[in-house]
Amino acid sequence: MLEANDENIAWPAPGLWPRRAAKEYIPPHAVLLFGATGDLAKRKLLPGLARLSESSLAPELRVIGTSLDELDDGAFREFARAAVEEFGSDKVDGEQLSRFLEKLRYVSGSGGPQALRQAVADAEAALGEDARRLHYLSVPPRAAVPVIETLKAAGLVDRARVIMEKPFGSDLESAIELNARVHQTFRESQIFRIDHFLGKEPAQNILAFRFANGLFEPIWNRNFIHHVQIDIPETLGLENRVGFYESTGAYRDMVVTHLMQVLAFIAIEPPTALEPRAIGEEKNKVFRSLMPIDPRNVVRGQYDGYRDEEGVSRHSDTETFIALACTLDNWRWAGVPFYLRTGKRLAEGQRIVSIAFREAPKSMFPPNSGVGTKGPDHLTFDLADASRLSLSFYGKRPGPGMRLEKLSMQFATSDTDEVEDVLEAYERLILDTLRGDHTLFTTAEGIESLWERSIPLLEDPPSVKPYAPGSWGPNAIHQLIAPNAWRLPFERVWRGSH
Repeated sequence: MLEANDENIAWPAPGLWPRRAAKEYIPPHAVLLFGATGDLAKRKLLPGLARLSESSLAPELRVIGTSLDELDDGAFREFARAAVEEFGSDKVDGEQLSRFLEKLRYVSGSGGPQALRQAVADAEAALGEDARRLHYLSVPPRAAVPVIETLKAAGLVDRARVIMEKPFGSDLESAIELNARVHQTFRESQIFRIDHFLGKEPAQNILAFRFANGLFEPIWNRNFIHHVQIDIPETLGLENRVGFYESTGAYRDMVVTHLMQVLAFIAIEPPTALEPRAIGEEKNKVFRSLMPIDPRNVVRGQYDGYRDEEGVSRHSDTETFIALACTLDNWRWAGVPFYLRTGKRLAEGQRIVSIAFREAPKSMFPPNSGVGTKGPDHLTFDLADASRLSLSFYGKRPGPGMRLEKLSMQFATSDTDEVEDVLEAYERLILDTLRGDHTLFTTAEGIESLWERSIPLLEDPPSVKPYAPGSWGPNAIHQLIAPNAWRLPFERVWRGSH
């Protein structure tokens, strides 16, 4: 059940899918966007708010942008127009964009809490007496607490929810302190710690695939699954994020905040219902069962030339690449390794989850049949926007004799009639926040559990190993996963991706 947050609203039961129930009511919202002139706002948040504002899914919105830049309403609207035109979907036409821009206001951070309070009051007057507030903190982690304190000083805590960007803390101590500081102002039910990976359609499809299909749920355990890979290589470099990245690194930036969240979707026990509290409880059980990260099962890398980047220490030990093996200490997954990999300046940009099934006995097949030569059968989820999945298996090659080869069945969201209903990840998560749906967000307990299990690695990290830009990382990654092999790079491309 959803909590009403002392707002005297009977919130409807949430669902996982984009279509809004016919009678579902979402109150109008004043959206206060901190960091409104930043890169994330330009690329994702303003285009996403534009689409939601003009869709039938979201309620009436008014958006107040704020940052350290000195702009007026007109300049901010032009900034938003350029952002939507460059990065938005083609589902927002010119007329819709003009309507959205009319709903924007800008308040410089130099105006202080009173200016924010007045801007929100003006927006709420236009929206009506049942208006609610959504505060989006698109700011660096170090600025989160000052923003929260500003909201408290402005009297903007009641009837509000707050979205906080990752990373949430940098270790257990800082995460506990940050949770405590935020809880001084907002209740846990008001806080939405965002991970945009979980807003992606294919990530949610993992839950549907697992729990709606009697073909797969009975074999989703240690008896049938040999190992799991979560592989998120990136071709991009630092992209003007040197100051953030040098003090953060790949583990804090990607593994705790993204890859471990995907791992939880793969590993959770069936929840009692597809609703926030039940799914959150099962995710937290996964995090509690995660064994401490052993530095001996970790490969840290740094691409050649990183230390030459402006703002990077010439003796930097920050990892731009990380691969690790971890395990869960519970009945379903005992003995099954989970291999995680991510990094910058790698050969390809991919986002996959690959489930490797245990191989069947091969003794009945004649020598040179080809069975077993291509590795185990895999179920692979592509978490990129294309939203594809593939099941590979051995089949007989046509012709005389018993010659086998790897075949595959593939599916893509683009194959369905509902492809137009797909929401971009940030659009989906903002909509869920407006609805009060915590299903795809992380709890304080969950994030603290992950930092606790990270202590061995953070206290004694292995030295970084160099790797060439455009490669797949240091050579040590092959020893990490042996005798298994990384699924990426694929031997065969996805069908339809030429």
